[in-house]
Amino acid sequence: MASRKRGKPSYVYAIVGISLVLFMLGTLGWLVMNGRMLTKAFKENVAVEVILHDNTRDENLTKLAAILEEQPFVRSVEPITKEEAAEDFFSAGGEDYTEILDFNPLYPSINIKLDAAYVNPEHLEQVRDFIMQSNIVRDVSYPNTVVDNMNENFRKIGVVMGTIALLLFVIVVILIDNTVRLAMFSNRFLIKTMQMVGATRKFITRPFDQRAVINGLISGVVAMLALYLAITFFESQLPSLKVLHDTGNMMLLMGGMIVTGVLISLLSTHRSVIKYLKMSVDDLY
Repeated sequence: MASRKRGKPSYVYAIVGISLVLFMLGTLGWLVMNGRMLTKAFKENVAVEVILHDNTRDENLTKLAAILEEQPFVRSVEPITKEEAAEDFFSAGGEDYTEILDFNPLYPSINIKLDAAYVNPEHLEQVRDFIMQSNIVRDVSYPNTVVDNMNENFRKIGVVMGTIALLLFVIVVILIDNTVRLAMFSNRFLIKTMQMVGATRKFITRPFDQRAVINGLISGVVAMLALYLAITFFESQLPSLKVLHDTGNMMLLMGGMIVTGVLISLLSTHRSVIKYLKMSVDDLY
């Protein structure tokens, strides 16, 4: 009983240590997740302009817009008639061409916002070829240079963040493993005593494994709540972050934190118990 009581404070330290490490991992996961959401938001903001022939009737403009809206690569479609193009031109501060011309020189058009998966040079070229099949389309334009630079920069950022995430995960596993092993160190004599009085390996490891699962659950929940409070605080200070908030991804991230805490705590505890069972009494000192 004395040994068991001496072991209890170590469990508290282990729970606190695991919670802190899981919080660090969750914070990085949140940053990576927000980075992906931000990348998606930037890509879905890239506009493809479909310029139609000058004599295109409004009903044909509407029909083409309806066809494009049904395509899998399209996120939103905004048809613009010649009259609407003129209104936009004047509202943007353009010069009054009616003083020189007696006709509207602007073309009807369709502004398209694409799904993020299609905002890359290869898919954009395929989208352009598809739209150009229509005989009322004069041209299809999009910011080539912007798309190329954006994809290249996001690729580099993704590689850096992925590398950091992998390294941190390895560090997290090592830190949690060391924390659990340190907690089990105070129980080494209890483990050996149970073995010496004839207890089976399964009987000895079961209560420690059960305790490891409980510790992992508690640590995961504590880390999850701490991360939730931190995210809520940052979103209250920077309301723009709420735009990137994805409840589904957040639930996956927090669930992953709990599962990681339980698995590493369980495996480290079980391995430590087996190690002490294999050691001689003299080696325990």
